Amino acid sequence: ISKGPGNSKSSKSTAVPPGPPMYLDLVYIPNHSNRKNVDVEFFKRVRSSYYVVSGNDSAAEEPSRAVLDSLLEGKAQWDSNMQVTLIPTHDSEVMREWYQETHEKQQDLNIMVLASSSTVVMQDESFPACKIEL
Repeated sequence: ISKGPGNSKSSKSTAVPPGPPMYLDLVYIPNHSNRKNVDVEFFKRVRSSYYVVSGNDSAAEEPSRAVLDSLLEGKAQWDSNMQVTLIPTHDSEVMREWYQETHEKQQDLNIMVLASSSTVVMQDESFPACKIEL
């Protein structure tokens, strides 16, 4: 059997390989916060002051409850209790339920979830927005 580039079988790999943590100011959680691409290892390694959570498709499970729970589990393993702000791009049922059910744990881990209460109007279009100062 030939093992050319198109024929090689790959073993299961994680989205973020093991290694030392990376500290960033702002991170967009990839792939509309889908659990296929983001797990606990992501949040253990990619440490940010701000995470943008996209996704507004309940049929595709975006944002994923598993991803939001992974943030809590990953953040609990950090060696510091730095402030983390979660910025949802849409108001979703998944986000609201997760927020209410895990609020105490969020407080313990110093995680704040921004509400989408600000709106920007440009020409004939308006959309939710938030201001981040780094």
